[in-house]
Amino acid sequence: MMKIVVIGTVALLLAAPSIARAQATSATTPERLNAVDRNTLMDMRIDLTKAALQLTPDQEKLWPPVESAIRARAEDRKARVAKISETVGRRTDQNAVETIRNRDPIAFLQRRSEALAQRSADLDKLAEAWQPLYKTLNPEQRQRMGAIAVLVLHDMSDVVERRRAQADDED
Repeated sequence: MMKIVVIGTVALLLAAPSIARAQATSATTPERLNAVDRNTLMDMRIDLTKAALQLTPDQEKLWPPVESAIRARAEDRKARVAKISETVGRRTDQNAVETIRNRDPIAFLQRRSEALAQRSADLDKLAEAWQPLYKTLNPEQRQRMGAIAVLVLHDMSDVVERRRAQADDED
């Protein structure tokens, strides 16, 4: 019974952002979460992931580096999004023709490369942080971790599809 409650709670938590985004995108002006709400949501996701794994006392000792890596990755993502917003913000006073004319494809490629390198480094750090804990997980815990990973990947693919749809709408 406890397993069902934990898995259901994790599924609900991971689905909540998708539901919130769907409501926001259906409105005329999509609203973004403020910093406090983002931090609260991240705290909830971390706590639920930890609860779903049902760590033993020995495994609990290996959790802090995992949580730190998750938080560091989120902070780096926030910085990347802020940098993109800044770049887009500088172009808002240009019309579409000026924006296209003034685009520097080499600078774009360099910015994209830097962002991907940062994401890669963050994922490496996350995998490195998870590895010692993962080695201690029993088969049931590994199965729950796999289920959580599938839900997260599904949520990420939803975000990608939504961004593509927004880009198509803007064209």
